[in-house]
Amino acid sequence: MEVRKTLINEIKAIIDSATEKAIRSVDNERVLMYWTIGKKIYEEELNGEERAEYGTYIIRSLAENLEPQFGSSFSERQLHLFRQFYRTFPIVNALRSQFSWTHFRMFIRIENQDKRDFYIAEAEKNHWTGRQLERQINSQLFERLLLSSDVKSVLAVARKEKLPSDAKDIIKDPMVLEFLGLKKEASYYEKDLEGAIISHLQEFLLELGNGFSFVSRQKRINIEGDDFFVDLVFYNRLLQCFVLFEIVIRKLTHQDIGQLQMHVNYFDRFEKQEFENPTIEILLCTDKNETMVKISLPKDNKTIVASKYQLYLPSESQLIEQMKKEIEKLDTEDTEELSPENI
Repeated sequence: MEVRKTLINEIKAIIDSATEKAIRSVDNERVLMYWTIGKKIYEEELNGEERAEYGTYIIRSLAENLEPQFGSSFSERQLHLFRQFYRTFPIVNALRSQFSWTHFRMFIRIENQDKRDFYIAEAEKNHWTGRQLERQINSQLFERLLLSSDVKSVLAVARKEKLPSDAKDIIKDPMVLEFLGLKKEASYYEKDLEGAIISHLQEFLLELGNGFSFVSRQKRINIEGDDFFVDLVFYNRLLQCFVLFEIVIRKLTHQDIGQLQMHVNYFDRFEKQEFENPTIEILLCTDKNETMVKISLPKDNKTIVASKYQLYLPSESQLIEQMKKEIEKLDTEDTEELSPENI
């Protein structure tokens, strides 16, 4: 007599659920233990001798006594981390149970308060795993969003205090596509980049950010017998609009802008519902001409966005340099607008 497969699957699901809960419970206890140890160390420092080296002495002494019995998790370096953990999160109720020690270890290493608050809010909202959080930090997500917005706006969107109303609230520039596994120096076509994105769709959605869902690839548009194709079509439920992607492995041209405008017009007239917002199209390109984009589009354009992509993780210094260039561009534009010829 054969046991029903559904029964086997149900019992497997029960086992998997219980195992996951047990692992989460153990990790929560570990987090609380590390926090409590950090609290004890910090309080001992405050009650001890008023010397800067006293804290180091306490930690060294504890490590010498704990590490031989409990292992490397209680080394001098780890005990310093526990102390920092308590100082960063001094209120125990602030320790979200959904975060593992891996999450907290990354949070406490972020010195900038705004930056840390951003990653905490985004990780909580999007249920990032420790690995996903690490990738977002390493890709300088916070800094990239600041290239097109301000700190208050970025934090407000992350904390759900504000719904994004503009593509610039959520679109990164540059977009980092290191997960595609394509080498920067290698030659490839648009279809290769598009295929790699589809093969790594989950990672691409993580890079896109909040509210995106995949709709179609190579969406066919027929206009009086002529066929045109949109590389990738997504929908964003926060912006409540279609978000189209056109992929170009060269510098942006005037002809690209015209094609994007046609795609947007088509979706707005034939695909968009009355309650939805105007379609947005993003041109992923290796380089862009900001002045050409602005001249080619209406002054109040919010529907076409050019975003550079790169196939490697940026360093903080690279992004700082890019932010300086963006600020210089804005200063130059302001000066031009105030010149006698334009007044």
